[in-house]
Formats: sequence, C-alpha cells, structure tokens
Amino acid sequence: MSGSTIIPWVVGNWKMNPMQANSQQLIQDLKQQLQQQPISEQQCHIGVAPIAIALLSVQQQFADAPNKIMSVAQDLSRMAGTGAYTGEISAELLKDSGIEFVLIGHSERREIFGDTVSVVQEKVKNALNANLKIIYCVGESLAQREAGQAEEVVLQQICDIAALVKAEQWNNIIVAYEPIWAIGTGKTASPDDAQAMHAKIREGLSQITPLGAKIAILYGGSVKPENAAELAACADINGALVGGASLNAESFYQIAQAFAKSKE
Repeated sequence: MSGSTIIPWVVGNWKMNPMQANSQQLIQDLKQQLQQQPISEQQCHIGVAPIAIALLSVQQQFADAPNKIMSVAQDLSRMAGTGAYTGEISAELLKDSGIEFVLIGHSERREIFGDTVSVVQEKVKNALNANLKIIYCVGESLAQREAGQAEEVVLQQICDIAALVKAEQWNNIIVAYEPIWAIGTGKTASPDDAQAMHAKIREGLSQITPLGAKIAILYGGSVKPENAAELAACADINGALVGGASLNAESFYQIAQAFAKSKE
C-alpha cells in the first residue's frame, strides 16, 4: 500500500537546544520564511518540538505565524494525572496547557535514559487516554541492521504498542522511522533503503489496523535540504522528523518546502 495521498508532516526536534535568545531568533526567521513563501496545511503540516520549559512560549510566538505551527512535547511522564512526581510532566498537564502532540520512544530516550518497552507503553497509554496525538519513534541500531535484524526490530517496536491502541485511536498515531545509526551522524539511509523500511512498516500497520494506509510515516536521521526532495519523492515517506537542520530556519523551511512540493 502507498501512503502517497497522506499530507506530509515536517517536525523539528530541537532536542536540548537552543538558548532562549537563539530560540526567539529561530522562530522569527522561520515566520519570515513562511511569510515570504507560505506553505499551506493542505501541502504540509509543520511542527516544532522545543525544550519543555519553552513549550508554551514557543506556542504563543507561533500564534501569529502565516502557517499553523504545531508545538510538540519531546516527552511525557509515565505517571498520569497530577501528584508527587518531582520533575515530571504528565499527558494531562500537556493537554491542559494546549499541547496536542508528543514524541514517544525516541532512541535517545530509549538508549540514554532507559525508556524500556514497558515505560514506552505506559507513556503511550497515558498520551492516548489524554487524547494527545503521538509521534511514535522506531528504529534499529547499526549492529542490528548489519545482522539483518532491522525489519524485525522495527516491526516489534510497532507491535509493542499495538494492543494499547484502540481502533479509532490509530487516527492519533504518527510513526517516525529513525535508524539509530543515522541520527546526528551525517549518515542517511538511501532513499531506496528508507522507502523499503517505510513500506514494510506500512505493511505491518495495515495488518494491525484498517487505518494502516492512512497513517503518516516520517523519516528521521540526518535529514537536510540536500536529501529532502529525494526522500519526499518516496511513496511511503510522508514527512520528516528533523534534528540538527531544524535549528536553522532556512534549512528547516527548505525541508518543509521539499515535502510540500511532493504534493503538487
């Protein structure tokens, strides 16, 4: 099945960046780019995932942008509701603050901060219960790819959450495929390799839910303006989760524009 009719998403994951002054400049520069050459929501959805303490201010600063820019939380707590959980931000608190999207399962959370499968599952369950939309990250390590296990690993990560998602809740799921070996390394899966994995993910999703053909599957891993058009041309690549290049307004805009043009 092809996801070529899906409106693409381009989401900038700012990770633990930037300082406040640089963030404000980045926002102004991106708004200016969009003012000069607007990208309609029918062409491409755009979002940014700033650090937690900047979520609301970034959302407010984008309120008057020529395009709707979604604010995306980089993570959320495995604890629900409110309570004595120092340092945590729950799904309900995000929703109460007007944040509608959250990243879950990013490899940096899994690899560095110990988000096990059970922790990821708790986060997914909490997000869905709060009616948040999830960008669910999957991807294999270099060792797993070289061992021929890439598809098995990625499809297992999809299966890890399948039982938690009710039939209608698949409308609230976006999948982001990020090969771990390509994140921040400058290496990128070839368009053919990326498309092959995306097609396999779509096949797996379609076996789980009738909505599998409609779920956006984003590619992440050293996405930049130089490779965005090739990736956007792939039938089952419905956008990008952008890391370093999202910290430069012109680069990020060019990536969004490449995916927007793929709808023309």
